[in-house]
Amino acid sequence: MEIDVADAAAVAPQRLLKILFEDAHLVAIHKPAGLLVHRSWLARKETEFAMQMTRDQIGCHVYTVHRLDRPTSGVLLFAKSSEVARSLSEQFANHQVDKRYFALCRGFVDEGGELDYPLKQELDRIADKFADQDKPAQEAMTHYQPLRQGEMPFPVSRYPCARYTLMELKPITGRKHQLRRHMAHLRHPIVGDTTHGCRHQNQLFRDRFAMQRLWLICMSMSLTHPVTGESLLLETELEDDWQQPFAAMGW
Repeated sequence: MEIDVADAAAVAPQRLLKILFEDAHLVAIHKPAGLLVHRSWLARKETEFAMQMTRDQIGCHVYTVHRLDRPTSGVLLFAKSSEVARSLSEQFANHQVDKRYFALCRGFVDEGGELDYPLKQELDRIADKFADQDKPAQEAMTHYQPLRQGEMPFPVSRYPCARYTLMELKPITGRKHQLRRHMAHLRHPIVGDTTHGCRHQNQLFRDRFAMQRLWLICMSMSLTHPVTGESLLLETELEDDWQQPFAAMGW
């Protein structure tokens, strides 16, 4: 029996997202790097979005309560009702949600600390055409802690080998691209950051590992359940992508 190509495409299985937690009020997923959270006219050609994919997968409408940048992977939380979404949004706005990220950064970072470095709002050339271009810098604070250091035996730029630090980052505030901009300010940009990072390091990773991604992942998120009042810890794991650079450094 012949199958029409259009019909075959219509019944093709949809990519499934990993569900980290779900109850009657919330659902948390692992968002892959490169996946948009929701539709955007700035990416009109995209056909997959975390919000719609989660809705279709669990059979329930979901509401966004926070964001992950498109190139960032990891824990993404949705609410199942507008009331719960409102309560969660207040927790995020009041800095009552603790988020923990891992990032692979250029160079050796020997000590942790807390960076208090205000950031000017990054405006999109089209979407923010009529926004205030002279708005003062906003308070931005990030706690950072080196977890592990390693070297790869590959020359990069003028250096005979490439050095990296696996960092734990905890944003205290939530400014746009805060972690990427703060690490760049410390002269230890996150690998794969094409806006604030190092093009030589990014090229090395593309050449050696045949991957182009931002090496930043939201590993966990702790908050108060908006309905039960219980403490809730949402966690994920590093993707398989990370094993290639880890292996190159003997980790």
